[in-house]
Amino acid sequence: MATAPAPALRNRNRRVGAYALAGALAMLGLGYASVPLYRLFCQVTGFQGTTQRATVEQAAGIKVSPVTVSVRFDANTDRDLPWEFKPAQVTQTVHIGARNLAIYTAKNLSDRPITGRASYNVSPDDAGKFFNKIQCFCFTEQTLQPGEEVRMPVTYYVDPSILDDPEAKDIQQITLSYVFHEDRSVVPATPSKPLDRADNAR
Repeated sequence: MATAPAPALRNRNRRVGAYALAGALAMLGLGYASVPLYRLFCQVTGFQGTTQRATVEQAAGIKVSPVTVSVRFDANTDRDLPWEFKPAQVTQTVHIGARNLAIYTAKNLSDRPITGRASYNVSPDDAGKFFNKIQCFCFTEQTLQPGEEVRMPVTYYVDPSILDDPEAKDIQQITLSYVFHEDRSVVPATPSKPLDRADNAR
C-alpha cells in the first residue's frame, strides 16, 4: 500500500501547481492585451505605415512648409464586400504641414444594408509617423443601404518633422491606402444622412 507523500513533497507540488496556473493566466492576459498593445505601438512609432491622429487644435499649431510632397490615394475592398470604393482624385500635391481634404466615394452594389470598416496604412512605411489624420471615415464603421452612394472625406497633413528625419526626408510620394471589410458585428441601421459622412469622420 502506497504511503502518503511527505509534507515537503506535498508543499512542493502545490507550489509547482500554483506556478503553472499563474503562468497560464499570464499567457491568457497577454493574449488579450497583445492586440491593443500592438496597435498602440504602431500608432506611436508609425510601424508598418500606421498613420497618426491629430486634433484640429494640434493641426492649427503646425507651420506650413514651402516644400511639397505628392500624396497618392488607393482604394480596395475585400473580395466578399459588394461595394464600389474609389478615390475622387488619384493624387494631390500638397505643402508639408498644410491641412488638406481628400474625398473617397463608396457605393453599396447589393440589395441589403451592409456595414463596413476600413483598415489603412501609408507607404513607404517610414512616412507613417508623419502622416496625420484630423478627420477620417476610417475612425468608425460605415453603413450603406442598398444602392446607397456616399462621399467619405479625409482631412490630413504631413508633419514638417519629416524633413528632419534621415530615413524619410527624401520621400517624394506617400500612398494612402484603404481596404474596406464587412463588419458583421454591427447590425445595420436606417441611415439619417444620404451623403458626406463628415459627422462620422470626427
